[in-house]
Amino acid sequence: MEKVNEVLIALRRIIRATDLHSKYLAKHTGLTTPQILLLQILRDKGEGSVGSLAKEMSLSQATVTSILDRLEKKDLIVRERSSTDRRVVMIRLNDSALVILKDAPLPLQEKFTREFNDLREWEQLMITSSLVRIAQMMDAEHIDVGPVLDGGTLDRKTAQEDKH
Repeated sequence: MEKVNEVLIALRRIIRATDLHSKYLAKHTGLTTPQILLLQILRDKGEGSVGSLAKEMSLSQATVTSILDRLEKKDLIVRERSSTDRRVVMIRLNDSALVILKDAPLPLQEKFTREFNDLREWEQLMITSSLVRIAQMMDAEHIDVGPVLDGGTLDRKTAQEDKH
């Protein structure tokens, strides 16, 4: 029973660390982790379509559209029709988004990614297989999520879909 408790405590610490970091980001930027990550992608690419952003974030286009809607309400992005294909809407940052990104703390997964990549291959494989197995044990392997460490769901629709 002690080993089970160790695993449950470790899982709880991961959940808590994710939640605390999400709150820290929100306090310092007024943005969620997915919003910051999307802004970072746009900063690095210059601009992008909803489809290309969704692919890069490993999220559905509906989820990315929802994130973009919130960013647009905060006047951090601009949506414009492509000059080469009027069916495509291109998204780019406003100057105010660049100011926020300049001072924004790093999202938790950036630190995790750096440290994970520093591990030996066998350690990476061990962690990956253990976590995949834990997700299976919790009947969570069917939940569609992207590689975003965030303390909450990306949007209500996604959360509702995950329940079914």
